[in-house]
Amino acid sequence: MNSSTYPAAQHVMVLYTGGTIGMQASANGLAPASGFEARMRDYLHSQPDLVVPQWRFREMSPLIDSANMSPVYWQQLREAVVDAVDVQGCDSVLILHGTDTLAYSAAAMSFQLLGLQARVCFTGSMLPAGVTDSDAWENLGGALVALGKGLAPGVHLYFHGEQLDPTHCAKVRSFGRHPFKRLERQGGGVKAASLPAQLSYNQPRQLAKVAVLPLFPGIGAEQLNGVLNSGIQGLVLECYGSGTGPSDNPEFLAALSRARDNDVVVVAVTQCHEGGVELDVYEAGSRLRGAGVLSGGGMTREAAFGKLHGLLGAGLDNAEVRRLIELDLCGELT
Repeated sequence: MNSSTYPAAQHVMVLYTGGTIGMQASANGLAPASGFEARMRDYLHSQPDLVVPQWRFREMSPLIDSANMSPVYWQQLREAVVDAVDVQGCDSVLILHGTDTLAYSAAAMSFQLLGLQARVCFTGSMLPAGVTDSDAWENLGGALVALGKGLAPGVHLYFHGEQLDPTHCAKVRSFGRHPFKRLERQGGGVKAASLPAQLSYNQPRQLAKVAVLPLFPGIGAEQLNGVLNSGIQGLVLECYGSGTGPSDNPEFLAALSRARDNDVVVVAVTQCHEGGVELDVYEAGSRLRGAGVLSGGGMTREAAFGKLHGLLGAGLDNAEVRRLIELDLCGELT
């Protein structure tokens, strides 16, 4: 959508989680560092032609390398966003985050902040601020400018001049200025007519236990049971192609059926960068459906993982979680 159709940000809360953007050298290599607010102010003061909204700064604790991101930290992040908007009166939030798990966090917040009328924008950098050829100030300044021009309510990902939908993108490169890419996934999902009150951004959340398991040639019930028996409530099953798996393995299918009977929600997504899951196309997919596996359609791994956390953490009953998984909540299936 054209950002000019939305009101410009007036008061932005910057939430600094750590990540490469603010890292400094340590004895063991680059590590998250405090003091980024002063560096940010110095940079913006040195750029008088850069028009950005008023902003304030909050340093999250602890500061982390995003390789250490977790659902526990997501709860802190969600609470910080809600506090910034509902208590401190900010109309927008800019989250500075490491790139390795940025797509996971942005997708997760898309489902944990449903109904929020403020704008939440994630950005970060591939090189720390201040080093040669760093993209840090380019991304931070660009994200602030984008908020100042007006973004739609909801969660966004900004990187190197591009505004990306968090529920459709992934980190696809470990180098360069374009680490994130929109994956061309199948759309056409049916939009949920309404959402349960428990999914509203201002409702309490519980921690959910969700895992991801990619299929590979030779995978059997032993590996699947190892994951299913670890106490998880949900599983993202990364299938081949349009949603196929080892359908001629009765023990594998039996393990999936037991998972369904034990209220473990299993969602199939494709390992492919393009397309999506259609479980009824091949027998190898329809047998998964028969064992209780749900179709993730064109959802990315990150979106499916975040959606399961959002639904299971809201305390919905199993039948409602299974119903909503296959409906579009915030653009993840469009």
